[in-house]
Amino acid sequence: MKESWSAFDTFEHHFRPLVVIELAKDTKEETKEWLTQRIMDKKKNGGAQLLVKPLVKEDGGKTDGNQNVYLVGASHIRLLLGAETVGLVKECNDNSMRTFTYSSRNTFKDFDSHNFLTMAESQYIIKHELENLRAKDERMIPGYPQAKLYPGKSIMRRLMTSGILLQIFPLHDTEELKKLRYTWYGQVKISYQPLDQIRCYFGEMIALYFGFLEYFTFALVPMALIGIPYYVFAWEDYDKYVMFASFNLLWSTVILEVWKRCCAIMTYRWGTLLMKQQFEEPRPGFHGVLGINPVTGKEEPVYSSIKRQIRIYLVSLPFVCLCLYFSLYVMMIYFELETWALDFHEENESYFSKLMLFLPSIIYAIVIEMMNRVYRYASTFSPLSLLFNNTIYIFSLQFNFLNCFASLFYIAFVLFDMKLLRQSLATLLITSQILNQFVEALLPYWLQKRHNKKVKKRVYSIKVDTDLSLFEQVNLEKEMGTYLGTFDDYLELFLQFGYVSLFSCVYPLAAVFAVLNNITEMYSDALKICRVFKRPFSQPTANIGVWQLAFETMSIISVVTNCALIGLSPQVNALFPDSKTDLILIVVLVEHILLALKFVMAFVIPDKPRDIQIKLARLEFESLEALKQQIKFAYSEIREGGGVGVAAQ
Repeated sequence: MKESWSAFDTFEHHFRPLVVIELAKDTKEETKEWLTQRIMDKKKNGGAQLLVKPLVKEDGGKTDGNQNVYLVGASHIRLLLGAETVGLVKECNDNSMRTFTYSSRNTFKDFDSHNFLTMAESQYIIKHELENLRAKDERMIPGYPQAKLYPGKSIMRRLMTSGILLQIFPLHDTEELKKLRYTWYGQVKISYQPLDQIRCYFGEMIALYFGFLEYFTFALVPMALIGIPYYVFAWEDYDKYVMFASFNLLWSTVILEVWKRCCAIMTYRWGTLLMKQQFEEPRPGFHGVLGINPVTGKEEPVYSSIKRQIRIYLVSLPFVCLCLYFSLYVMMIYFELETWALDFHEENESYFSKLMLFLPSIIYAIVIEMMNRVYRYASTFSPLSLLFNNTIYIFSLQFNFLNCFASLFYIAFVLFDMKLLRQSLATLLITSQILNQFVEALLPYWLQKRHNKKVKKRVYSIKVDTDLSLFEQVNLEKEMGTYLGTFDDYLELFLQFGYVSLFSCVYPLAAVFAVLNNITEMYSDALKICRVFKRPFSQPTANIGVWQLAFETMSIISVVTNCALIGLSPQVNALFPDSKTDLILIVVLVEHILLALKFVMAFVIPDKPRDIQIKLARLEFESLEALKQQIKFAYSEIREGGGVGVAAQ
């Protein structure tokens, strides 16, 4: 029987700040009092039942520091109850992994220890509770009549859209961060990344990204080793390239299937493989009237699926098409620049004119990166912002794929210029890698160091009555940029995978540059997430989500492109001088055979190792047995109650 929240005293004298809430400077006092009260109120009254206090308290009637910054924490009991609410999976005394429940807490390892929940998990629980603070009887935010509320509306979302709430972010643990930084990137050495430590500090989403980055880098090494002799010795025989392309196609299938197994092993150990996601509560930005979920029976906002489809196809889709049209227009300008550079080289025949041949590709690569970033920025303020998660990812992937690869497809299958294709592919790959390293890590790190010096001077000029280290830490972190998630990082790997796999026949050296880039990427991304941005909230996840499908789709497209490129080679065309139809039929046949082989391999290689499958099956069996026992117990109680009733009569 589930225990009532009101039965627990979730107050705790020892306050450990976990999350920071920053309000606007001109926020009214009644709004602050109302918000802090809602955060501290018991669950039965619609509150979050958390602990909250301002960063700097009043001292002798004088207020020092920013009184609009609040620290949020929770007692150990409250966090355990929250762990049950969000469905965290923890290790039991028998070494199995089970969904945590407070009533069966004694069966879990070290449940009474404050280290039972990682700091990332505790911050995730607090974030979940804050985001699910929803209006009940309130019609407006106190002090702001124009900020309307209705039953079911997310309070935090409304405060943010009204400009009252500036940000919510989790605090760093400075000591743990120092240890992690040292073992992660503080020393240059060839070793595996500390994925378990990354997971404990940043959560599963970040750890899975770095795990995939590491795995993908090791998987690229065979391609790089095979590609070097092809490039150095300038082998042009089609039969050698057929072998290289065939290996590429099989390689792309195997590494993606093996990654599923590696991912399952990691996420089972972390507990997220067992987490139930299908009945999670609506996101805080979800709009809709309050209704009853027909599956869970919970009261939550609902929204018409018809309206959602109308917004996707009549608003968001035209926006994406407009962006694609502009991308194609820029591509045509690039080809005009290529023609100009070629004419200039033919007229001058100098070293400078040879360098000018690379200039259009370099400019185009820079423009592509700019367009990709502008599109992602515009989508957050455009009709695309009406969508969420996978839908936004799919639209963005379509745009980025066409923006980066449309010119290469045009050169290969319309212009039939393999020399220009190799030059453009090499220039686009190398230029994009250099730009990403500079824009995503080096430049933000330099700017952040300059900004930190200014903030420290301002902090030390304020005399405060609280722990100066905490005051300084909060003020430094709240001025940092916000980490927007792993989308850009996965996108960079996705495009890199495309450069390596789509046109491997033309430029086998692409894998070498990819390996070199990814080695530096591990260090630069680690530096970025530890030093440049605010600490992101943990986000439990069991896999890399839509990116697995994206990489698999790219591998299928690579089969078609590589077969077509081999079919276009002069050596293959020489075998069929009389009938091009026979050539096309043979290329299509080979392509279908390779695709069939890919799907057979994907079917043969199981997504989860055998031992993980057995553990999951055993857990499901035990859950069914426990459910049967509960039903029997309830039925016996009903029968005994009925018997008592008859005797009383």
